[in-house]
Amino acid sequence: MDGSIAQVVTGLELWQWQSEAKQKAIAGCIPPDEVDWLLQEVANLDRLSLRLELFKTRSEIALTRSLAELSDLWQRRVESHMPVQYLVGVTPWRNFRLTVSPAVLIPRPETEEIIDLAVAAVADQNSSLQTGLQTGLQTGHWVDLGTGSGAIILGLAEVFPQATLHAVDSSLEALTLAQTNAQQLAYCDRIQFYQGSWFEPLAHLKGQLSGMVSNPPYIPYSMIPDLQPEVSLHEPHSALDGGEDGLDCIRHLVRTAPEYLISGGIWLIELMAGQAETVTQLLQAQGCYRSIQIHRDLAGIDRFVLAYRV
Repeated sequence: MDGSIAQVVTGLELWQWQSEAKQKAIAGCIPPDEVDWLLQEVANLDRLSLRLELFKTRSEIALTRSLAELSDLWQRRVESHMPVQYLVGVTPWRNFRLTVSPAVLIPRPETEEIIDLAVAAVADQNSSLQTGLQTGLQTGHWVDLGTGSGAIILGLAEVFPQATLHAVDSSLEALTLAQTNAQQLAYCDRIQFYQGSWFEPLAHLKGQLSGMVSNPPYIPYSMIPDLQPEVSLHEPHSALDGGEDGLDCIRHLVRTAPEYLISGGIWLIELMAGQAETVTQLLQAQGCYRSIQIHRDLAGIDRFVLAYRV
């Protein structure tokens, strides 16, 4: 969504639109807070002003979409369950504002924690060594497999400014969007993008990766139709479908990563509730990993598994 002005309205007019939209949201079982999220994007209003209705008395508010366009967008949100992030084409994630489309999963807030886990894993590895000795993990090669919108690789670019970064996705459309986000955040020169399946495009990096981070497909395919309609009807199934038990892609990453990771290299993925113990067992059985850890998200759900290459 560009920043051009489509219409100037009064605060009262916008408040009336907001109130009606929230009523429609409640009737459609959609969180009414999404209306405020939409208005943050199109009216450049902050969350506090929207929640306390401080904007109501303003004489002029510039919108990047007209009220008529906003009404059409919100009608689509309510009737077709199209995610609001797709409707406006952007979503906030960590410190970024990422472009998104139905070609990629919408980056979730819980996934933000995977970046902090990567930073902590590097720190833990460093602290286990002699004083003054560094692993070089933070300055080595890092890869995001199944990059989608590029959220994870961009998060890694922010926290590891000296790392060499690689992003892989099988979808050319997703890769193009990830490159757009990298360009907007001035990280494009630091990230190499590859179209392909998992490690396949990275043969030149065998035995060289400091870290592999991934949010792979992990939903059992039989569960996809029962997900929220916003997900099952609109988000790409190729980024959701993890096979019969949801672990097909994760098994592949467990099996293939040792060939690419350096000794002490980090293996870190996101998964769904109920899978962590099985993934831990897969890592143990592979015999190439140590210090296997399960980490919970902020909701207390086992969400991430971390391991180090032997």
